[in-house]
Amino acid sequence: MAFFFNKTNIASHFRSHSQKTEDFASFPRRRFHVEPGPREKALLAEDSSLKPFKSYKKSVKKLRKIGDVLTIVVVAGCCYEIYVRAVTREEARKQ
Repeated sequence: MAFFFNKTNIASHFRSHSQKTEDFASFPRRRFHVEPGPREKALLAEDSSLKPFKSYKKSVKKLRKIGDVLTIVVVAGCCYEIYVRAVTREEARKQ
């Protein structure tokens, strides 16, 4: 009898859970757009004193490419070093 009682509780739990998700789906996912106030606009405005420190896209792309190339070179060097050590260890074992 206790097993049957637990089984009906589980079934009612699943029913109530599915009803909750249906109610939640009826709400719109997007919210209304609110225009920023004067303080937010002032914070988002460009500051002329910060212009010398601004990074430009071209220089950032160059720096990123240089970093990528250096990473590849370092990884290739490590792989080569591992290969050389493995080969010398094999030659030492054969002798």
